[in-house]
Amino acid sequence: MVVSLNDFSGEVERVVAGASPSVVGVGRRGSGVIVAPGLVVTNAHNLHDEVIVSFADGATAEGSVAGADIDGDLAVLSVATGDRPALPWAPEGAEPALGQAVIGLARPGGRGLRAGVGFVSGLGISFRGPQGSTVTGAVEHSAPLPHGSSGGPLLGPEGNLIGINTHREGEGFYLALSAGAELRQRIDALARGETPKRVRLGVALAPPRAARHLRQAVGLAPRDGLLVHEVDDQGPGGRAGIRRGDLIVVVAGKPVTTVAELAEALQQAGESGAAELVVVRGTDEVTLSVSFEVSGPAEQGTA
Repeated sequence: MVVSLNDFSGEVERVVAGASPSVVGVGRRGSGVIVAPGLVVTNAHNLHDEVIVSFADGATAEGSVAGADIDGDLAVLSVATGDRPALPWAPEGAEPALGQAVIGLARPGGRGLRAGVGFVSGLGISFRGPQGSTVTGAVEHSAPLPHGSSGGPLLGPEGNLIGINTHREGEGFYLALSAGAELRQRIDALARGETPKRVRLGVALAPPRAARHLRQAVGLAPRDGLLVHEVDDQGPGGRAGIRRGDLIVVVAGKPVTTVAELAEALQQAGESGAAELVVVRGTDEVTLSVSFEVSGPAEQGTA
């Protein structure tokens, strides 16, 4: 099927016009999107002392924070949206696909609607949240967007919400929180005022490349895993016996070689409150039983 540039342009204009009333400015520099009557979703890093929401018709209203997940860079604002429409979610199970055309929208600080067209360039991407924690499962796309676009919506070809833009990645690409069932559940919980509880192991990790170099420097064979650089003695890992220099290789039966894999394994293990970790100490493998504490946002650079 051949689609003319005029047809494509017309479809983009239609989608942008339809979504525009649902896109808002947040504060002086951020963006957001109406997801339900009285509720706006944005990034947590857009929150400041006073949260002013700017609408497409030029009206403004002061919002309050219903709930914020600082580590996950997500916030829900309670604000009088009037009869302005909520942006429809993509149908359940309609996950973004590599190469899919997408439209990024923003209203940076309320200073007019901005739109960019691009394509999904990566799936399941991990990035560092505002306080250093690892956020997993993001969508990478090439839609060009200006500063102040974080918190705005990422739309699929039908104009449905498929992501919440978070920040620009290197080389101009943008990352968005994927608007699947998990994100909807998080938004619903934040709207109810529920503060997310997160599992923390209480260790700082060396970059994988540094870990390989350090093992080689002391004459140890290369091994995939995550090297412990520092340990909080009062954290779950410290109480379980994790030491500085240990190489974490397995969590709850799952091999871990990246911070993203560790973050996912920890979150799943934390649901049961405990897990077994396998660490390489020198040349020996040691199995440790960890009892997790759940807490608020983790400290910078810890897992």
